[in-house]
Amino acid sequence: MPDLRHTRKNLSTALAVMAVVDLIAAVVYFSPLVGSAETRRQELNRLQTELILKTRQVAPLQNLPQKVTLARTQIADFYKKRFPAHNSEIPTELGKLATAEGVTIEQVKYKVKEEGPGRLQPVEMEADLAGNYTNLAKFINSLERAEMFFIIDSVTLGGEPQGPVKLNVKLETYLKAGS
Repeated sequence: MPDLRHTRKNLSTALAVMAVVDLIAAVVYFSPLVGSAETRRQELNRLQTELILKTRQVAPLQNLPQKVTLARTQIADFYKKRFPAHNSEIPTELGKLATAEGVTIEQVKYKVKEEGPGRLQPVEMEADLAGNYTNLAKFINSLERAEMFFIIDSVTLGGEPQGPVKLNVKLETYLKAGS
């Protein structure tokens, strides 16, 4: 016959262990450390919102190697199209723009500076122009939109009450160094 005392002792031990586990589960369930169901739901919502925000922040970094390759291609294209290789291209472009807008170039002074970053050589220009106000405004607009890269530093309007409007423009462009 089996020993009932030994079995009863094992059952008592198992019941005691289960009672302790139940007590621990009840303490954890009602503990302020874990919080209520509403608090846990709010925390979950906050974490989901934070995840969405972080995902949006890193979205621009997706496909980064392809973007770098594309940017290098665009930079090379920009350098090729927007910066002249020869000094003579600058006055030619200014002349084309002035002629197209009906503006007269009275005088242009060029000052080529030392090579800067990106193997580009800054060229500062000061141009005295004449024409009617509308044509001069269109000329300034065409300078800003020209394929050759021009930066307009300052514009000084002058002239006489009778006759064409005079305009002094200080601008800058860049020449590919070593050309």
